[in-house]
Amino acid sequence: MRKLAPEVSQGLVELGAKAHEVATLEPLLIELIKMRASQLNNCAFCLDMHYKDARALGETEERLYMLAAWREASRLYSEREQAALALTEAVTVLTDGFVPDEVYEQAAKVFDDTELATVIWQIAIINTWNRVNVTARTPFGAYRSTKQPIGS
Repeated sequence: MRKLAPEVSQGLVELGAKAHEVATLEPLLIELIKMRASQLNNCAFCLDMHYKDARALGETEERLYMLAAWREASRLYSEREQAALALTEAVTVLTDGFVPDEVYEQAAKVFDDTELATVIWQIAIINTWNRVNVTARTPFGAYRSTKQPIGS
């Protein structure tokens, strides 16, 4: 896709870069959002990338393994993370064609307006990448993270 429509691909890369640049969210929270959406969308390429980035930032194996069952393993995730994961699932799946009020309200309680906007943009951007990579059958495995552990 990057070779066939480089201007469009570059635009999405730049949108993602801008979203990271202005983000006031915890870096690991952003990676959890990207991983959960990628799990739901069956995007092996994005899972490979964001698992490696999360590990490079210092995320634990246990939290990554339990992410698909985060509600049952809720003690591993903060209130902010749980709200972001619930919103990620609601936006990604849109089962009823909308995000339930209670999910949005839960997120609005733990994120200020700017943070909430950032969470929503992160979800939208990763869902776009998931759909492109799944459809194009982008192979996984070659990605190498350049991220550094938080606090280093």
